[in-house]
Amino acid sequence: MTPDTMAESETCEFKKTLSELKEGVVSIAAILNKHGAGDLWFGIRNDGQPVGLDINEKTLRDVSQAVAAHIEPKIYPQIDVETIGGGTCIHIVFSGREAPYFAYGRAYMRVADEDRQMSAKTLEKLILSKNRDALRFDTQPTALKLRDLDAKRIRLFVSQAGLSWDNEGVQNVLEKLGVFKEGSVLQSAALFFAKAPPAQLRCAVFAGTTSATILDQHDFEGTILGLIEEAQKYILKNIRIGMRLNGLRREDVPEIAPEALREAVINAFCHRDWRDPESVRVAIYADRVEIRNPGSLPEGLTVERIRQGHISRRRNPLVADLLRRVHLVEAWGRGMPLILEKAPQVEFEDVAGLFIARFVRPPDVAQDKTPESSGKTSGKTSGKTSGKILAALCDDNAKTIPELSALIGVTERSIERNIRELQQRGRLRRIGPAKGGRWEVLP
Repeated sequence: MTPDTMAESETCEFKKTLSELKEGVVSIAAILNKHGAGDLWFGIRNDGQPVGLDINEKTLRDVSQAVAAHIEPKIYPQIDVETIGGGTCIHIVFSGREAPYFAYGRAYMRVADEDRQMSAKTLEKLILSKNRDALRFDTQPTALKLRDLDAKRIRLFVSQAGLSWDNEGVQNVLEKLGVFKEGSVLQSAALFFAKAPPAQLRCAVFAGTTSATILDQHDFEGTILGLIEEAQKYILKNIRIGMRLNGLRREDVPEIAPEALREAVINAFCHRDWRDPESVRVAIYADRVEIRNPGSLPEGLTVERIRQGHISRRRNPLVADLLRRVHLVEAWGRGMPLILEKAPQVEFEDVAGLFIARFVRPPDVAQDKTPESSGKTSGKTSGKTSGKILAALCDDNAKTIPELSALIGVTERSIERNIRELQQRGRLRRIGPAKGGRWEVLP
């Protein structure tokens, strides 16, 4: 280092004399808390001009003792005497990975070339960040024994993951998966393999756009993999399934892309806060489907950044790894981009300790006000009726309104209303007169 290249920075501090030894010790702690390593010079002015010091053996001992006595946790810096610009200076090179560091009983943070005392909130965040791995729910040991795990579930998982079971026992397999450590079954293993798994799912269908009237509700308990399937089945059972023609074949077309729904459900279980006793929830309203998971977004991640499509933070890395092994989660965090691609109108909200994925339903889905549709959740909403009309007309395009009414089990008035809606949406066209004509189902 030469005089023309010397400048204070977030990792380098200059002190003119040893009368500033206390301030220098504070700078060491501040730099360690921000960057984990840095340099401190005595005998250089803050403008980078070397002025030199009178140094003897006691001088170096005083510096070493000050660092040792007043910084916690302990660090062991390298302290050298160097000649810079003709002046004799003390150069301290230090590093540490045990933040937060305290100087004289207080914590500091380096900001530009200043040392600022940390607020209680900043200190709390630093401590949590340091202990993030140790505090993760999915890495915590449980009181479960190997006998409390379902060997069939483990064997099925191994098969789905394309791994080899061979003659290995349950413990060896779990150790290779990283969910059995130091003689303990980890929480991640319980979520996937326990005979009595702790995971829960709550699902409900509501009559309108609020939760005032519940048409159906169901609570599920099971493993993560089982609940992912239950959530998807529940949603698809209670939203409109349309139809389109692919050549001579009829294909079901859900009103919301199943790939997007499935990915949102997987994300809910993968990234939820498992320390929160609340369940993952699926709420189906007349105008939307909401998938809610407990846990706000991790620090530094916002809804705006999520919509950029290339941000992935794993709250539960072991859970994510197990889902990746059975091809439900990609290592490159493709979940959000897939949701945005398949359902571009999706909305995300981070509110009151919940993360919500909200999918808009077409406006005509639950508009059927006929008596036979009220209080029912499967097969009797307007969307379900429309789908049945299209399916019936694909089989026989000459069916009349009375025939459709008798076949589907709703009033002729309901059939007429659904047909008008299908015509307005370009899904159905009448060819020929009212009597003797036929219907054409459009893709």
